[in-house]
Amino acid sequence: MKRYRYKHKKYRYKKHYRVRRKKSIFRSRFFWLSFLFFIILGAAFYFLVFSSFFQVKEIKISGNIKVPVEDIRNIISDKVDKRIVFFNLKNILLADLKEIDKIILEKFPQIARVSLDRDFPDVLAAQIEERKPVAVFVRGENYFYIDKTGVIFEEVSEPFQMLKIKLTLVPDLELGKRIVDEKDITQILKINSKLNDLKIPLEELLIISERRLNAETSEGWQVYFNPKGDLDWQLAELDILLEERIPPDKRGNIEYIDLRFEKIYIYPETYRE
Repeated sequence: MKRYRYKHKKYRYKKHYRVRRKKSIFRSRFFWLSFLFFIILGAAFYFLVFSSFFQVKEIKISGNIKVPVEDIRNIISDKVDKRIVFFNLKNILLADLKEIDKIILEKFPQIARVSLDRDFPDVLAAQIEERKPVAVFVRGENYFYIDKTGVIFEEVSEPFQMLKIKLTLVPDLELGKRIVDEKDITQILKINSKLNDLKIPLEELLIISERRLNAETSEGWQVYFNPKGDLDWQLAELDILLEERIPPDKRGNIEYIDLRFEKIYIYPETYRE
Protein backbone atom coordinates (compact mmCIF):
# COMPACT_ATOMS: atom_id res chain seq x y z
CA MET A 1 0.00 0.00 0.00
CA LYS A 2 1.44 3.30 -1.11
CA ARG A 3 1.98 6.07 1.28
CA TYR A 4 1.56 9.60 0.08
CA ARG A 5 3.55 12.31 1.51
CA TYR A 6 1.96 15.69 1.49
CA LYS A 7 4.15 18.64 1.16
CA HIS A 8 3.03 21.43 3.31
CA LYS A 9 3.33 24.79 1.65
CA LYS A 10 4.60 27.53 3.75
CA TYR A 11 2.48 30.68 3.50
CA ARG A 12 3.74 34.10 4.36
CA TYR A 13 1.21 36.43 5.85
CA LYS A 14 1.51 40.19 5.27
CA LYS A 15 0.29 42.59 7.86
CA HIS A 16 -2.19 45.04 6.52
CA TYR A 17 -1.75 48.67 7.75
CA ARG A 18 -4.60 51.06 7.86
CA VAL A 19 -3.79 54.45 6.27
CA ARG A 20 -5.03 57.29 8.42
CA ARG A 21 -6.23 60.42 6.77
CA LYS A 22 -4.38 63.57 7.78
CA LYS A 23 -6.45 65.84 9.93
CA SER A 24 -7.20 69.15 8.25
CA ILE A 25 -5.31 72.12 9.71
CA PHE A 26 -8.60 73.97 9.82
CA ARG A 27 -9.82 71.47 12.39
CA SER A 28 -6.77 72.10 14.60
CA ARG A 29 -7.49 73.90 17.84
CA PHE A 30 -3.87 75.17 17.93
CA PHE A 31 -4.31 76.74 14.48
CA TRP A 32 -7.42 78.63 15.45
CA LEU A 33 -5.95 79.76 18.77
CA SER A 34 -2.83 81.03 16.98
CA PHE A 35 -4.96 82.70 14.33
CA LEU A 36 -7.05 84.38 17.01
CA PHE A 37 -3.90 85.51 18.84
CA PHE A 38 -2.47 87.19 15.72
CA ILE A 39 -5.80 88.80 14.96
CA ILE A 40 -5.89 90.30 18.47
CA LEU A 41 -2.22 91.31 18.22
CA GLY A 42 -2.78 93.02 14.86
CA ALA A 43 -5.86 94.82 16.14
CA ALA A 44 -3.96 96.00 19.23
CA PHE A 45 -1.04 97.21 17.08
CA TYR A 46 -3.39 99.13 14.81
CA PHE A 47 -5.20 100.66 17.78
CA LEU A 48 -1.96 101.72 19.52
CA VAL A 49 -0.13 103.00 16.44
CA PHE A 50 -2.54 104.00 13.69
CA SER A 51 -5.79 104.89 15.38
CA SER A 52 -6.57 108.52 16.21
CA PHE A 53 -6.92 107.71 19.91
CA PHE A 54 -3.16 108.07 20.63
CA GLN A 55 -2.39 110.79 18.07
CA VAL A 56 -1.12 114.00 19.69
CA LYS A 57 -3.85 116.61 19.52
CA GLU A 58 -2.53 119.19 21.98
CA ILE A 59 0.89 120.41 23.18
CA LYS A 60 0.88 122.36 26.44
CA ILE A 61 3.77 124.68 27.32
CA SER A 62 4.23 126.23 30.77
CA GLY A 63 6.94 127.98 32.79
CA ASN A 64 8.49 129.94 29.92
CA ILE A 65 8.78 133.73 30.03
CA LYS A 66 11.24 134.86 27.38
CA VAL A 67 11.21 131.93 24.98
CA PRO A 68 8.10 132.12 22.75
CA VAL A 69 5.53 129.37 23.22
CA GLU A 70 5.14 128.80 19.50
CA ASP A 71 8.87 128.26 18.99
CA ILE A 72 8.88 125.46 21.57
CA ARG A 73 5.62 123.99 20.28
CA ASN A 74 6.91 123.91 16.70
CA ILE A 75 9.99 121.92 17.71
CA ILE A 76 7.93 119.39 19.66
CA SER A 77 5.37 119.05 16.88
CA ASP A 78 8.07 118.56 14.25
CA LYS A 79 9.88 115.87 16.25
CA VAL A 80 6.68 114.02 17.15
CA ASP A 81 5.70 113.75 13.49
CA LYS A 82 6.70 110.26 12.23
CA ARG A 83 6.26 108.62 8.84
CA ILE A 84 5.52 104.89 8.82
CA VAL A 85 5.11 103.39 5.35
CA PHE A 86 2.52 105.71 3.78
CA PHE A 87 1.19 107.16 7.03
CA ASN A 88 2.15 110.41 8.76
CA LEU A 89 1.65 109.88 12.46
CA LYS A 90 1.94 111.96 15.62
CA ASN A 91 1.67 109.02 17.97
CA ILE A 92 2.21 109.90 21.62
CA LEU A 93 3.70 106.46 22.31
CA LEU A 94 6.36 106.78 19.61
CA ALA A 95 7.58 110.23 20.69
CA ASP A 96 11.21 110.21 21.93
CA LEU A 97 10.82 112.60 24.86
CA LYS A 98 14.50 112.61 25.89
CA GLU A 99 15.62 113.46 22.38
CA ILE A 100 13.09 116.30 22.17
CA ASP A 101 14.27 117.66 25.55
CA LYS A 102 17.86 117.63 24.27
CA ILE A 103 16.97 119.48 21.07
CA ILE A 104 15.05 122.19 22.96
CA LEU A 105 18.01 122.78 25.31
CA GLU A 106 20.40 123.04 22.36
CA LYS A 107 18.10 125.41 20.50
CA PHE A 108 17.36 127.75 23.41
CA PRO A 109 20.33 128.55 25.74
CA GLN A 110 17.91 130.56 27.92
CA ILE A 111 16.28 127.31 29.03
CA ALA A 112 17.96 125.54 31.96
CA ARG A 113 15.64 122.52 32.15
CA VAL A 114 12.73 121.09 30.21
CA SER A 115 10.49 118.25 31.30
CA LEU A 116 8.29 116.76 28.59
CA ASP A 117 5.63 114.32 29.78
CA ARG A 118 2.80 112.30 28.23
CA ASP A 119 -0.69 113.17 29.40
CA PHE A 120 -2.60 110.24 27.96
CA PRO A 121 -4.18 109.70 25.60
CA ASP A 122 -3.32 112.64 23.31
CA VAL A 123 -1.59 115.51 25.15
CA LEU A 124 2.12 116.33 25.53
CA ALA A 125 2.97 118.73 28.37
CA ALA A 126 6.30 120.62 28.51
CA GLN A 127 7.40 122.26 31.77
CA ILE A 128 10.07 124.89 31.08
CA GLU A 129 12.57 126.34 33.57
CA GLU A 130 14.43 129.34 32.21
CA ARG A 131 17.81 130.51 33.44
CA LYS A 132 17.94 133.51 35.75
CA PRO A 133 20.82 135.98 35.55
CA VAL A 134 22.87 136.46 38.71
CA ALA A 135 25.57 138.62 37.11
CA VAL A 136 26.84 139.95 33.80
CA PHE A 137 29.89 138.42 32.17
CA VAL A 138 32.05 141.01 30.43
CA ARG A 139 34.29 140.43 27.44
CA GLY A 140 35.58 143.64 25.95
CA GLU A 141 32.55 145.63 24.86
CA ASN A 142 30.25 142.60 24.98
CA TYR A 143 27.98 141.66 27.88
CA PHE A 144 26.32 138.34 28.60
CA TYR A 145 23.94 137.19 31.29
CA ILE A 146 25.42 134.41 33.41
CA ASP A 147 23.39 132.13 35.69
CA LYS A 148 24.18 130.49 39.05
CA THR A 149 25.77 127.50 37.34
CA GLY A 150 28.29 129.64 35.42
CA VAL A 151 26.54 129.32 32.04
CA ILE A 152 26.24 132.34 29.72
CA PHE A 153 22.89 132.29 27.97
CA GLU A 154 21.97 135.69 26.54
CA GLU A 155 23.86 138.65 25.10
CA VAL A 156 22.69 142.04 26.34
CA SER A 157 23.42 145.54 25.08
CA GLU A 158 23.88 147.09 28.52
CA PRO A 159 25.32 145.67 31.77
CA PHE A 160 22.52 147.18 33.89
CA GLN A 161 22.95 147.40 37.64
CA MET A 162 24.38 143.93 38.13
CA LEU A 163 27.66 142.50 39.32
CA LYS A 164 30.15 142.28 36.46
CA ILE A 165 32.41 139.23 36.18
CA LYS A 166 35.59 139.14 34.12
CA LEU A 167 38.22 136.52 33.34
CA THR A 168 41.91 137.09 32.66
CA LEU A 169 41.86 134.24 30.14
CA VAL A 170 38.60 134.25 28.22
CA PRO A 171 37.63 130.99 26.45
CA ASP A 172 35.68 130.85 23.21
CA LEU A 173 32.22 132.09 24.00
CA GLU A 174 29.16 130.06 23.08
CA LEU A 175 25.73 130.66 24.48
CA GLY A 176 24.55 127.76 26.61
CA LYS A 177 28.11 126.79 27.67
CA ARG A 178 29.67 127.02 31.13
CA ILE A 179 32.58 129.44 31.26
CA VAL A 180 32.92 129.81 35.04
CA ASP A 181 32.98 126.88 37.44
CA GLU A 182 29.74 126.57 39.41
CA LYS A 183 31.64 126.49 42.72
CA ASP A 184 33.34 129.78 41.83
CA ILE A 185 29.96 131.36 41.05
CA THR A 186 28.72 130.20 44.46
CA GLN A 187 31.72 131.81 46.16
CA ILE A 188 31.30 135.00 44.16
CA LEU A 189 27.64 135.31 45.12
CA LYS A 190 28.57 134.71 48.75
CA ILE A 191 31.14 137.53 48.62
CA ASN A 192 28.66 139.83 46.91
CA SER A 193 25.96 139.09 49.48
CA LYS A 194 28.32 139.79 52.40
CA LEU A 195 29.55 143.09 50.97
CA ASN A 196 25.96 144.14 50.29
CA ASP A 197 25.26 143.47 53.98
CA LEU A 198 28.20 145.74 54.79
CA LYS A 199 26.67 148.43 52.53
CA ILE A 200 29.61 148.12 50.12
CA PRO A 201 28.24 146.67 46.86
CA LEU A 202 30.62 145.04 44.42
CA GLU A 203 31.16 146.81 41.12
CA GLU A 204 33.22 144.17 39.36
CA LEU A 205 34.92 140.87 40.08
CA LEU A 206 37.95 139.63 38.17
CA ILE A 207 38.84 135.93 38.27
CA ILE A 208 42.64 135.89 38.16
CA SER A 209 43.17 132.20 38.95
CA GLU A 210 41.74 129.32 40.98
CA ARG A 211 43.18 130.93 44.12
CA ARG A 212 42.61 134.60 43.48
CA LEU A 213 39.53 136.73 43.00
CA ASN A 214 39.87 140.50 42.79
CA ALA A 215 36.68 142.15 43.99
CA GLU A 216 36.34 145.86 43.19
CA THR A 217 33.92 147.68 45.46
CA SER A 218 31.64 150.56 44.56
CA GLU A 219 33.95 152.76 46.68
CA GLY A 220 36.85 152.13 44.31
CA TRP A 221 39.10 149.88 46.42
CA GLN A 222 39.62 146.15 45.97
CA VAL A 223 39.59 143.00 48.09
CA TYR A 224 41.66 139.94 47.16
CA PHE A 225 40.05 136.61 48.06
CA ASN A 226 41.21 133.01 47.85
CA PRO A 227 38.13 130.97 46.80
CA LYS A 228 39.96 127.73 47.63
CA GLY A 229 40.59 128.88 51.20
CA ASP A 230 38.26 129.42 54.13
CA LEU A 231 35.98 132.04 52.65
CA ASP A 232 33.91 132.38 55.83
CA TRP A 233 37.08 133.32 57.75
CA GLN A 234 38.10 135.83 55.05
CA LEU A 235 34.69 137.50 55.11
CA ALA A 236 34.64 137.56 58.92
CA GLU A 237 38.08 139.18 59.00
CA LEU A 238 36.97 141.76 56.45
CA ASP A 239 33.92 142.58 58.58
CA ILE A 240 36.07 143.11 61.70
CA LEU A 241 38.66 145.08 59.76
CA LEU A 242 36.16 147.52 58.31
CA GLU A 243 34.33 147.97 61.59
CA GLU A 244 37.31 148.41 63.94
CA ARG A 245 40.23 149.70 61.86
CA ILE A 246 38.99 151.24 58.65
CA PRO A 247 35.74 153.17 59.16
CA PRO A 248 33.92 154.65 56.15
CA ASP A 249 35.64 158.05 56.42
CA LYS A 250 39.08 156.44 55.99
CA ARG A 251 38.37 154.06 53.12
CA GLY A 252 38.95 156.61 50.39
CA ASN A 253 42.73 156.11 50.53
CA ILE A 254 42.68 152.29 50.41
CA GLU A 255 43.81 150.57 47.22
CA TYR A 256 43.34 146.96 48.28
CA ILE A 257 42.92 144.54 51.17
CA ASP A 258 44.51 141.12 50.65
CA LEU A 259 42.75 138.33 52.60
CA ARG A 260 44.38 135.34 50.87
CA PHE A 261 46.86 134.59 53.63
CA GLU A 262 46.84 134.18 57.40
CA LYS A 263 48.28 137.67 57.69
CA ILE A 264 46.09 140.38 56.21
CA TYR A 265 47.77 142.87 53.91
CA ILE A 266 46.46 146.36 53.36
CA TYR A 267 47.75 148.90 50.90
CA PRO A 268 48.76 151.63 51.61
CA GLU A 269 50.63 150.32 54.63
CA THR A 270 49.26 153.13 56.78
CA TYR A 271 46.48 150.81 57.92
CA ARG A 272 48.68 147.93 59.00
CA GLU A 273 49.05 147.14 62.66
